Amino acid sequence: MADASSYCVVITTTATREDAEAIARHLLAEKLAACVQVSAIESFYTWNHEIARENELVLYIKTRTNLYEKVEEAIRAHHKYEVPEIIQLPIMAGAPSYLKWIDEATE
Repeated sequence: MADASSYCVVITTTATREDAEAIARHLLAEKLAACVQVSAIESFYTWNHEIARENELVLYIKTRTNLYEKVEEAIRAHHKYEVPEIIQLPIMAGAPSYLKWIDEATE
């Protein structure tokens, strides 16, 4: 097992539960993620010079840092937004048993 900085959380949002589930299931089936949590959120943002408000779902994707590019590629391939949010956040510390589980669940 590597140190905690070898792991990250990737965040993306979708418009529908079906889209969120499709992305989550693909990432898990391809062993690109150990866990994907999906939560309903309310987003406020600027788009085309206008302030917008939408109900969305946010996906918190737990993975290894060296898989980020493949995760991003998979999200882009399955995402319906013109400009999807895809953000990588480093994990600075974590329970060794949890990080080991991420290693075992991903390839």
